[in-house]
Amino acid sequence: MHDAGVVIGKLVLGWLLGSLSGSLLMGRLRGVDIRTMGSGNAGGTNALRTVGWRFAIAVVAIDVGKGVLAAWLGFADLGDSLHAAMDPLAQACACGFMAVLGHCWPVFFGFRGGKGGATAFGAVLMIAPWLALAMAACWLLLILIGRYVGLATVLTALAGPLLVAAPGLLDGQVSKALLLFAVSIAALITFTHRSNLARMRAGTEPRIGRSSAP
Repeated sequence: MHDAGVVIGKLVLGWLLGSLSGSLLMGRLRGVDIRTMGSGNAGGTNALRTVGWRFAIAVVAIDVGKGVLAAWLGFADLGDSLHAAMDPLAQACACGFMAVLGHCWPVFFGFRGGKGGATAFGAVLMIAPWLALAMAACWLLLILIGRYVGLATVLTALAGPLLVAAPGLLDGQVSKALLLFAVSIAALITFTHRSNLARMRAGTEPRIGRSSAP
């Protein structure tokens, strides 16, 4: 029971870490709430468009960092025997996913958060750096081609499971935990970006570099 409690505690802490929204924490220092500005999304893109690049960099750094920290917590050996019995990678994936959920529905900010892209990237960066590098390259390429941040984020998330399962990238060994994590992140990111996708269908989604809200 104690060991199970440690794992549950890690998951709860992952969600609490995710709930520390970068844009809302920085906004309190600046006296603004970006959920009342631009698109109303508490994420890096809206922070960039409504407050400026310095503010946005700080926001993204916090959001990526909490994803890294949550995944690291999953890897950490806190003295529970389940750490050896349960794959540490599985724990890291679970904690990372909880952080993304916390970012999207932060307990400290009325469950109104961002869309999870930066925090998901931070978790992936800690869990599988090679995957994070591949996904970052994919995202940048899509931005250069289409200049739609939301679409690039969704397509990159959807590419995650394909990259995990790609022959040779894991020396022929596909981690079930990592694959499940990638599929779960892809589904969540697609869901949280549904408004972006709806605006694309309507032809009203702005491209990066324009001043209108995403």
